[in-house]
Amino acid sequence: MLHVTTVVIGAGHGGLAVSRHLAERGIDHVVLERNEVANSWRAQRWDSLRLLTPNWLSRLPGYAYRGDDPDGYMSAQQVVAFVENYAKEIAAPVRANTTVTAVRRTDGGYVVETDQETWRARSVVISSGGATVPVVPDIRAAVPDGIEHRAAAGSAQDLPGYRNPADLPAGGVLVVGPSASGIQIAQEVHSSGRPVTLAVGEHVRMPRTYRGHDVLWWMDATGLLDDRYDEIPDLARARTLPSMQLVGTPERATLDLNALTRAGVRIVGRLAGVLDGTAQLAGSLTNVCTLADLKAKRLLKGFDEWAATAGAERTAGLPAGEPVEPTVVPQPSPQELDLRSGEIRSIVWATGLRPDFGFLAGLGELPLFDRKGRLRHDGGVITASPGLYVTGLPFLRRRKSTLIDGADSDADHVVSHLAGHLAGQ
Repeated sequence: MLHVTTVVIGAGHGGLAVSRHLAERGIDHVVLERNEVANSWRAQRWDSLRLLTPNWLSRLPGYAYRGDDPDGYMSAQQVVAFVENYAKEIAAPVRANTTVTAVRRTDGGYVVETDQETWRARSVVISSGGATVPVVPDIRAAVPDGIEHRAAAGSAQDLPGYRNPADLPAGGVLVVGPSASGIQIAQEVHSSGRPVTLAVGEHVRMPRTYRGHDVLWWMDATGLLDDRYDEIPDLARARTLPSMQLVGTPERATLDLNALTRAGVRIVGRLAGVLDGTAQLAGSLTNVCTLADLKAKRLLKGFDEWAATAGAERTAGLPAGEPVEPTVVPQPSPQELDLRSGEIRSIVWATGLRPDFGFLAGLGELPLFDRKGRLRHDGGVITASPGLYVTGLPFLRRRKSTLIDGADSDADHVVSHLAGHLAGQ
């Protein structure tokens, strides 16, 4: 058995940020990674994917984007290189190709079992990411045979991940889910010449740019990305919001439902069920689009108010804001899709990702999860098991927690608490 003070699980940008803060405090540690550094960007994303955040917002403790395109958006391959270079620069003690199989409590700390060796540690930080396993509704089982299935990102045993349009058979494609992944894949598949139908539920509409700046510039400048988890009225809601409808392109183009409709993508209501080979579509399409439009207007109004007061000096000379174009909802909106007709040959499930905490089964006697299976924590501190921490989950401590830029402040707090725990405080 090997001994170390802290085990960090996961060598993505979040785990490496934790490693940097541990090293700064002189806490010996090891970073266990089941594959290679930045594995999710290597193997669990589609080929054309780019970051939703501009390059200048790619900041880690003591490290930032160093290229010549700060307003661009890194490709998946560029993100891998960015994270790999960071791991080398901070000399992170990464053990690659080491899968954690179990975490168990023991006197004075934890035993961490892997497929390579066993570690004993006084503390453990889970940084394996909040977006690992595809979340696919049970209604998938009712889809008629003969239709191929793909997950928008990640993969499961019987559900491969989407990589590019060539992955899909000829014929129509149903994309389920209107968030960032869904709209990007719908656009890409439609551009390949296939007819695409997009099933739309709740979504967060957002322009790519506003008044001459990327929308993330506004969110960063106004402090919206720094909203704290203990200062908002409905944290549970904030942690389950869909991802922003954004795409990273050289043209900094806005990709929303209107853009997809103009391109020829068919927009329908949320996939509510499948009965006797027929997809049942919710009749709430107009309502969810109206709500998304209202929230977008409210967001931009907040930017304008900040620009007129606290941000007046930084925004002087910027053009005036443009009104939000209402989402055009096709009328009448279909209530059903015949999945037996042969029109739909494949389905891409862009219905979200969840973390994989299966290695915590050995702590099953502790109340680690709520009734919906979500890990209980207080800003990354798992209070039910002292010495156990987590990073990388939505709104862990701040609104930007799942962004590369959010890893630093979250890791700093978690490691500060961890250091106090080791000191017996």
